[in-house]
Amino acid sequence: MFAVVVIVYLAIIQGGGILMRHLSGEDDFRSTRAVFYGMIIPLGAALIFTYAVIASLGWLRPVLRDDRPTRSWVRVVPIMLLVAIGGGISYTALAEKGWLFVVVLLIATQFVGWGEEGMFRGVGVVMLRDHGLTEGRVALWSSVIFGAVHLANGITHGASAIFQAVIVSVAGYFFYLTRRVTRGNVANSVIHGLFDFSLLTGTAILVDQTFYPGTLLPMLVYPLLAIILLVRRHSIELDSRGQ
Repeated sequence: MFAVVVIVYLAIIQGGGILMRHLSGEDDFRSTRAVFYGMIIPLGAALIFTYAVIASLGWLRPVLRDDRPTRSWVRVVPIMLLVAIGGGISYTALAEKGWLFVVVLLIATQFVGWGEEGMFRGVGVVMLRDHGLTEGRVALWSSVIFGAVHLANGITHGASAIFQAVIVSVAGYFFYLTRRVTRGNVANSVIHGLFDFSLLTGTAILVDQTFYPGTLLPMLVYPLLAIILLVRRHSIELDSRGQ
């Protein structure tokens, strides 16, 4: 049933995005109109679907709250992600676009964050836990599933979607840890949206240049966090005394 829900979720985003781009005649996200039609409408529909599923399952509390905290040092994950977001935003490009574009793009990327975190760190994590998986396997499979569904981007991005799926799986683990260390699904949803916002400001919305150097910061935080978590992987979970 989770697979069916995910397929419908993807169909809303991919099908709705293609339809909206066709109706609007916009092929990129460089204008407020393009962001509204290409992102706000399909992603908003997917977000509504996600939380309708959560509500129908009666899972609102376990999705929004996490009762399996980690050790406090794991806060380094959301902190480093926030630093990368702040350094990765192309403020000059945004200033040239105007406040309305910035607000619409912020809303659109928050739709991404809340929708994907609600589906994969929310419904996905609760579902895997209900099936009796250990927390390590919950972390693994929720991240793998999150990455795998991004293969659907091959419809519009071709073979590059494979590399994206791998990177997204790694990011999924970071968002999973953020959920646990913050005891809920709010911080990871907001940070996820802001991370996408940061990346888009440095790539998709730029007209006069194809690469913004600040975009390297969000990219570099991935391997750095991966190294930290690999080294300290045995000290993520609390011990029997809850410490």
